[in-house]
Amino acid sequence: MGSTVDAWVWPAYMGFLLGGLAFAAVLIPVVVYQYRRYGGFTWLRFLGAAAVAIYGAALIAYTLLPLPVASDLVCPPGTTGLRGMLAQAQLTPFQFMDDIARETAGMSLLGRLKSTVVLQVVFNVILFVPWGVIARRFLGWGVAGAVFTGMLATGFIELTQVSGVYGIYDCAYRVGDVDDLIANTTGALLGALIAPLLLWFMPERRQYVSRRLTPRPLTVWRRWFGMVIDLALFGVFGWVLTVLYGVFLIWIQVPESPWAVALAGYILPALLVFYLPALAGTGGSLGQRVVWLGVTAREPGTDSQHDGAASRAVFPVAGAGQRLARASIVGGPYAVLTMIAELWENDLAGLANGAAGLLLFVAFVSVMATSTRRGLSGKVSGTYLADVRRR
Repeated sequence: MGSTVDAWVWPAYMGFLLGGLAFAAVLIPVVVYQYRRYGGFTWLRFLGAAAVAIYGAALIAYTLLPLPVASDLVCPPGTTGLRGMLAQAQLTPFQFMDDIARETAGMSLLGRLKSTVVLQVVFNVILFVPWGVIARRFLGWGVAGAVFTGMLATGFIELTQVSGVYGIYDCAYRVGDVDDLIANTTGALLGALIAPLLLWFMPERRQYVSRRLTPRPLTVWRRWFGMVIDLALFGVFGWVLTVLYGVFLIWIQVPESPWAVALAGYILPALLVFYLPALAGTGGSLGQRVVWLGVTAREPGTDSQHDGAASRAVFPVAGAGQRLARASIVGGPYAVLTMIAELWENDLAGLANGAAGLLLFVAFVSVMATSTRRGLSGKVSGTYLADVRRR
């Protein structure tokens, strides 16, 4: 019994570990999706997304891991190849009932309930209850959708097992079982039915979507997240453009130019993230646009003192000069400093790195230090950030 418990507990640990890592990898995209899809950040659905990541990783761990070493897998005669693998599958529906009757013959009722063969069936049902709950209440699908997708997921898992991970192994390392399909689908159905009771506190997506265009307060966290998005996009664009430049060099077979590296890795990303967006639309950087912020010369809350309803109907964008000046207070200098730190291998590089870090620190802290959350860039350029959806 101890080994069976260990076999069930180990995947749970792996689920938390791998699920946590997977969620950390997509954390920023998840928050970006929330802002663009729902109009703002919501902790409940953010934590729900983390739970989905952990459950998905745990599901993979329970059903497919650990993968054996191919050289250690012993394939009995007649079990290799597609026909041999299919021959090993258990394709008789409800065979588990005969297995339970045979394995628990002569046991007491309590002994039967505690037997491995019964617990295995119960666990296969429980394993997919979260699927039904998530599909119906978190993703907003109906009961039929939750059950159907649960059945498809189980079919994929069983096919992966019975095919030796699609031919990677010479024979199946786990037995494909039609009873698993029945039990898992039943679990998805039960989960879908009880989802409104279990996740009664979780607002449905349509409730957020309906308020997507409603203006929200400008908080420190909202400003900080826009800044983090800018930094992430600056790094991603720089990496992608540098890789493309490297591939181009291999293709044309010419030596690398430090100035071309600077252009691809720093100058162009700065233009794409900070400067070109400043010249278009509401003037916000790419990160600010994600969180629905634009650049204005008017202090938030003073529109009614100027033009009345007319000024509130259209976002009052600051002038192009002010927008470019704002982009040049933090974004532009940060790009230049990081470029110097990369291209010069001497004391100047160390100073540039330190200056870049200090600039970011001041920029983040200044958001808290200014009552309107305008930060260092806004204070110096005479601009403010405001929700572009205000009416």
